[in-house]
Amino acid sequence: MGLDLGTSGVKILVTDADGEVVATTTEEYPLYQPEVGWSEQNPAEWWDATVAGIEAVLDDPAVDPGEIEGLGLTGQMHGSVFLDGDHEVLRPAILWNDTRTSEQCAEIEERVGEDRIIELASNPPFEGFTAPKILWVQEHEPEVFERTEKILLPKDFIRLKLTGEFATDVSDASGTLLLNVGERDWSTEILETLDIPRELLPEVYESPKVTGEITDAVSERTGLPAGTPVVAGAGDNAAGAVGSGVVEDGDVWGSIGTSGVIFVATDEERTDPDGRVHTFCHAVPGKWHAMGVMLAAGGAFSWFADTLGGPEEVVADQLGTDTFDVLTDEATTVQPGSEGLIFLPYLNGERTPHRDADARGVFFGLSTRHEKAHIVRSVLEGVTYGLRDSLRIVRDDLGVDTGQLKAAGGGAKSPLWKQIQADIFDAEILTPNVDEGPAYGSALLAGVGAGVYDSVEGATERAVDIVDSVEPNGTHTQVYDEYYEIYESLYPALEDPFAANIQAIESAQDILETND
Repeated sequence: MGLDLGTSGVKILVTDADGEVVATTTEEYPLYQPEVGWSEQNPAEWWDATVAGIEAVLDDPAVDPGEIEGLGLTGQMHGSVFLDGDHEVLRPAILWNDTRTSEQCAEIEERVGEDRIIELASNPPFEGFTAPKILWVQEHEPEVFERTEKILLPKDFIRLKLTGEFATDVSDASGTLLLNVGERDWSTEILETLDIPRELLPEVYESPKVTGEITDAVSERTGLPAGTPVVAGAGDNAAGAVGSGVVEDGDVWGSIGTSGVIFVATDEERTDPDGRVHTFCHAVPGKWHAMGVMLAAGGAFSWFADTLGGPEEVVADQLGTDTFDVLTDEATTVQPGSEGLIFLPYLNGERTPHRDADARGVFFGLSTRHEKAHIVRSVLEGVTYGLRDSLRIVRDDLGVDTGQLKAAGGGAKSPLWKQIQADIFDAEILTPNVDEGPAYGSALLAGVGAGVYDSVEGATERAVDIVDSVEPNGTHTQVYDEYYEIYESLYPALEDPFAANIQAIESAQDILETND
């Protein structure tokens, strides 16, 4: 069984020993934003949804609860659950997409050292990471921090409820900014410098390691057999990579969902000294990964479809298809490069490689020759240029010899977008047989922990097959190489105007409110 505690809901699935998915279900829960930039959830609602999901998937006629040999956990990274001595939740969980901690990020760089934090944690501070959240609670809610006995990541709270055990895994812990990523254990230096007691944190394990068993009480409530082993699991991206078979040095996983991810498996820790890409422990014992994240990938296309895709939505309804398919069909009529129209996909700021919350989307080179089909294609190309930024850093600066790229998410469903990826990345694009996301990878990790597979690599070799491949078109790659140079030049030219624009928006609001 694999369990993925996502931001909008928990997904639970069951596979057989060959990796075939035999049952799956999803239970949703709400997101709370009590103030601008805040993002929180109630861990009790995670647990209620988890119980309902386990009950639902075990009720599937294809599943025999007595044959569940192991459970793997994955989910949203970076969140923080504060517990008292009775294991009761002290405040709502602060999530990965919460941005209240800018001051704490600057404080970490000052106290630990800008270069030193990257040397130890292999990453610079980000608002979404866990360590700044802990400092924020220390400073703004000292009464909560004084009562805190344990701080858990989201999926690890579910582990506690299932097994009564405190534990986490190396991949998820890498996103706290408290782990020495090279040593795969908590950093004593960071913890002492930030005055965070080590006993507040759970023990850290490799992802396939068994960390506890289903309790009698949980068995009675859910139907899962008591004593079922629960493995450490992984953060969502590491689990998703396992589910796509990205486990060997140089393997690449490209996921285009709302956000975009380039994930490269490595046999050794390779850290970007400038902090442009993340370096985390992989879910494969003794391995790491480098990862670039862009904030608006599929989300940029969704924005376009929602804003300007009204006519295509009507056509899609008439044809019984999806607006996405109608729009991408139109884009196939346009040549690579969209006749000089370049889209910067920074609709919500950007994370890799620019770390700029002020950056915004841009259409560059727009002319009267351009029609909607050009704009659609330029969005697909612009997102892929953004992902190439991450791939370029990993290849050129970290020295990783990457090969084929395994695609997931919406970008793996469109033939046109897969061809654009192949051409811009100059790499063969492979589509795995299963696209069930991180839940699938966590199920494979459970199989390793339960002894069904001898290793993570053995699990993926048995369960993951390739069902489609797309080769790069050399001519198209030459075209895209020229346009990518222009794309790279645009952000540096616009960095200051981006910041000035945000200031102008805030100033205009003040002026209008005052005059009104």
